[in-house]
Amino acid sequence: MTQAMKIAAGSVAVGIVVLGIKTLSWWLTGSVALLSDALESIVNVATALAALLALNIAQQPPDADHPFGHHKAEYFSAVLEGVLIVVAAILILREAWHAWNDPRIIEAPWLGLAINIVASVINAIWCTVLIRNGRRLNSPALEADGKHLLTDVVSSVGVTVGVTAAVLTGWAWLDPLLAALVAVNIIWSGWQVMRHSVGGLMDEAAPEGEVEQIRSLISANADGAVEAHDLRSRRAGSALFVEFHLVVPGEMTVDAAHDICDRIETALHAAFEKSRVTIHVEPEHKAKHDGIVVL
Repeated sequence: MTQAMKIAAGSVAVGIVVLGIKTLSWWLTGSVALLSDALESIVNVATALAALLALNIAQQPPDADHPFGHHKAEYFSAVLEGVLIVVAAILILREAWHAWNDPRIIEAPWLGLAINIVASVINAIWCTVLIRNGRRLNSPALEADGKHLLTDVVSSVGVTVGVTAAVLTGWAWLDPLLAALVAVNIIWSGWQVMRHSVGGLMDEAAPEGEVEQIRSLISANADGAVEAHDLRSRRAGSALFVEFHLVVPGEMTVDAAHDICDRIETALHAAFEKSRVTIHVEPEHKAKHDGIVVL
């Protein structure tokens, strides 16, 4: 099992524990805002399971039907997360509407809030782990799961403040109003997750910082070539695909040109662990004089 899959499995376990804690908090208080918090935790468990499944598919090696690998499975997981987040928001809005029309007194508020704070602390710690490792491992599924969990933490803080205000002021309408605000925040989070994932499915170029690093590595390791041009890159989950044309002197032997390609590929693989590099070698008269200058 890869490190990313171990973290994803941990998310499932954490999600189930937090769901149980938040459900207990709602059961003790009857607060619709705390119910909305618990409903979002159900989505957390579902999205953690989806991320685990996607990572299991993504790590499978290329085959005859998928010669470029299965890395994009992580993006499908992130899109599913976004959809589930929106569904959770709709359920919360429904509960908030019923509570607005029929306000209820919040029972045992302080014990319920204390229990809910424990769940929020667990989520805050775990979302930090997910986001940090998602970026380190270039895993869209883990990072999307972490960002979604961060939204849950923000929502929980708002719920805690709002329910406290409702109890202290006696304004029962604050409870459903807060639940509705949580739902809006969740919808925004779902949109952000889906927008990022669709970009990956549409083969967006690698981030600008990575592209500049790729250009520098090609330039520094292409001694003997004339130039490189038509550089293209894309991210597919943890994999980075790089393609470009390398112009060499017309009299250069195939062996010499191949040695240059090997140097460049070695440098790129060292910098980007799961990179896939394709180099098209061209003779000198194909130079465009507007690409990567060889140092």
